[in-house]
Amino acid sequence: MSSPKASRRDFLKLTSAGVAGTALGVTSSGYARITGANDRVRVAICGVRGRGNDHIHGFSRVPGTEIAALCDVDETVSNHRLGDIEKLGLPRPKSYVDVRKLLEDKDIDAISIAAPNHWHALMAIWACQAGKDVYVEKPCSHNWFEGRQLVRAVKKYNRICQHGSQSRSNPGMVEAIQQLRNGTIGDVYMARALCYKWRPSIGHAGVEAVPAGVNYDLWTGPAPLKPFTRNRFHYNWHWIWDTGNGEIGNQAIHEIDIARWGLGVGFPVSASAMGGHFMFEDDQETPNVLNATFCFDGADGKRKMMEVAVRHWITNHEVEIGSGAYGTSGVPAAGLTAEPTKKPADKPSLGPISASMDTIHTRPG
Repeated sequence: MSSPKASRRDFLKLTSAGVAGTALGVTSSGYARITGANDRVRVAICGVRGRGNDHIHGFSRVPGTEIAALCDVDETVSNHRLGDIEKLGLPRPKSYVDVRKLLEDKDIDAISIAAPNHWHALMAIWACQAGKDVYVEKPCSHNWFEGRQLVRAVKKYNRICQHGSQSRSNPGMVEAIQQLRNGTIGDVYMARALCYKWRPSIGHAGVEAVPAGVNYDLWTGPAPLKPFTRNRFHYNWHWIWDTGNGEIGNQAIHEIDIARWGLGVGFPVSASAMGGHFMFEDDQETPNVLNATFCFDGADGKRKMMEVAVRHWITNHEVEIGSGAYGTSGVPAAGLTAEPTKKPADKPSLGPISASMDTIHTRPG
C-alpha cells in the first residue's frame, strides 16, 4: 500500500492529525532534505509506552510519513506497540532496544523522542550527529547545561529540531499572542502561569529484581545507576531528581512557555523559587507545591515579570481554575465546595489541559 505524496502543508498538519498538538515543523528547504527518495519521511519513535504511543497514532495519520522503527528498553512495551501498529493496517516497523543501534540505521530520516527527561538531550544530540532530524518532547533537556549543548549540536550539524511545546502550534494561541503583540490589551508587564493537577501519592516501593525484558542499564543511561524500584521506573521517574523535573518540568512547562511567549521576553535576569513536597510521605523527591518568580529586561528597557505556581491537591477558583468553566474533562474540582470524595483521574493526562491557566497583567493606558 503506497502513501500519497506528501506536501509540506500535509506534513505540518501533524498537529491536527492527533499527536495531541505535537508538530514536527520544518521549513520548505528542510522538508526537501529529510524527504526520502520514495517521498516518505521515515520516522523512528523512541520511548513508546506513554507519550510515545500518542506519537505512533499521530504519525500514522500524516500523509507521506512512515513509522520505520520503534525503540524502547522494555521489550514487553515494544511488542505491544508493534502489534498496535499492525492493527492500524501499517507495515511492521523495525524494533530496537539500544538507541545507538537505531541511529546507525541509514534508512531513518528523523527520530521522535518521548523517552524520560534525563535522556532527551543526549538522544537528540546523538541523532544530530548521526544526520537525523529531531522532534523532542518537553522538556528538551533535564537541565539547562544539556539544553545549551543540544542547541549547539543542532547548529553544528545543521539539523532540524523541534521542542514539544505544543501550544506554539495551536492556531488560537498563535492568534492570541499576536493580539498581545498588537497592543490589544495594552502594555503587558506581568504574566502568571498557574498549573493545578491532582497527583496521588506514589507510596513507597522497595528494591526488587529488574522485570524480565527490561534493559535497566540502558533505561538509566546518563543518570546514576541505582537499584531498581517501581517508583524509579514507568511514569514515576518524573518525581525523582535523577530522571525527572517534577511538575514544573512536566505539565507546568506548557504554562510557563505560554506566559513567557506572551511577555515576549528572552532569558530572565533574576529568579527565585520556594516550594516543597507536602501532604504525602512517599518516595517523591521533587516539590508538588512550588511558587517561582522570574524578572526580565524587555527589549524596550522596561522590566517584566512572570509568576509561576504549581498547585497540588487544592486551589481556589482563581481565573476559573477547576470551576468547569472551560470544560470538565480531566480537570480536578477546585475550591472549598469541591466534592470531598472526588478522585483524581486514573490516567495522567498529556499536554496542556484546561486546569492549567495563564493570566496576563497590563499597565493602565
